Amino acid sequence: MILTLKRIPMRAGKPYQVGRLYIDGTYFCDTIEDQDRGLRQSMPLSEIKRVKVKHQTAIPLGTYRVLLNQVSPKFSRKRYYNDFCQGKVPRLQNVPGFEGILIHCGVDHNSTSGCIIVGFNTVVGRVTSSQLCFERLYKRLLTATEPIYIEIK
Repeated sequence: MILTLKRIPMRAGKPYQVGRLYIDGTYFCDTIEDQDRGLRQSMPLSEIKRVKVKHQTAIPLGTYRVLLNQVSPKFSRKRYYNDFCQGKVPRLQNVPGFEGILIHCGVDHNSTSGCIIVGFNTVVGRVTSSQLCFERLYKRLLTATEPIYIEIK
């Protein structure tokens, strides 16, 4: 299964980045992330670390494996995630310069700390119906019969 996150060009200075998430080429929902600072997976780690602002930077463009088998220490303490997915939130692997990058529910860039928030971009700077989107996405990911990857472009 291939997820594709297409970021939408934003005016400079916005503290957030919106995008559209596709599953195997079909639109699924919208996203909101922290500010895109022009990072790419192919950049040297030293350059990523120099540009990155902790908890305020979207992950580098690139392709990452998504795993569903790791319990999130943070989200497993939240009743919703514990009840719905036993705290096993989709986790992106080997994101250079970042740790614990997840796909989860939220409202705006303040919900993210570098993670990808799913929902519908019906309000400027926010997403709505995030919990519904997360549940639909998670259930869809569980049906994957092969490794899951996300390409961010």
